[in-house]
Amino acid sequence: MIRFEQVTKRFGSRRVLDDISFEIRQGEVFVIVGPSGTGKSVTLKHMVRLLTPTSGRVWVGDTVASEVSGGRLERLRERFGYLFQGGALLAWMDVFENVALPLREKTDLDEDAIRTKVQQTLAMVGLETDGQKRPSEISGGMQKRAGLARAIVRDPEIVLYDEPTSGLDPVTARMIDQLIARLNRQIGITSVVVTHDLHSALSIGDRIAMLKDGRVAELSSPAEFRRSRNPVVREFLDAQYITPETQDGGF
Repeated sequence: MIRFEQVTKRFGSRRVLDDISFEIRQGEVFVIVGPSGTGKSVTLKHMVRLLTPTSGRVWVGDTVASEVSGGRLERLRERFGYLFQGGALLAWMDVFENVALPLREKTDLDEDAIRTKVQQTLAMVGLETDGQKRPSEISGGMQKRAGLARAIVRDPEIVLYDEPTSGLDPVTARMIDQLIARLNRQIGITSVVVTHDLHSALSIGDRIAMLKDGRVAELSSPAEFRRSRNPVVREFLDAQYITPETQDGGF
């Protein structure tokens, strides 16, 4: 589905990604974890060509995403939904209008069809009665859910999540985890999640890739990740009080 082939990314003299290769399978929840500044969000941005590799290739299906431009790039990006770290809702629009925006900008649907689609999508994220509220009138968790509704309203093949539980309390963070997992099962999308929250990663991921110093230090299932003897992985697990015996990420 998505494949990185020996991708290196430099910003000036700084090498953020260092010859990384991996493949994301269609329909899975693929989680990228690691310390801050290790290239997680940079990796995500390469998938939609917000960034271009210094060397190497990024494939999305049969398309070399790292090389397309113009209309082909626009069509590539239409295959994705993107949940930004802060939700990125437009403050002067209510929740309904925020979610409707991609339909108004990118489709020829009439207003009745837009209303029906938005209401269906809001119901999927548990916001069916909150469409007329402004972002300032809802909680951080609700803002994340509204941002997710906007990301999936056009039925993308792939959804990218950039720190979806960042800034949320533990209870709300687990609610977002459950929502990501449920939408993945219901819609059959491919989900790529960047997070520093290992409890989240172990709960929702089919596979987990850990980046360290721009390289893939580990790529395994949650159970294998938890039992890993890799010292880089063990240090990261220990910092979040997760042991090899811990089940379901510790909750």
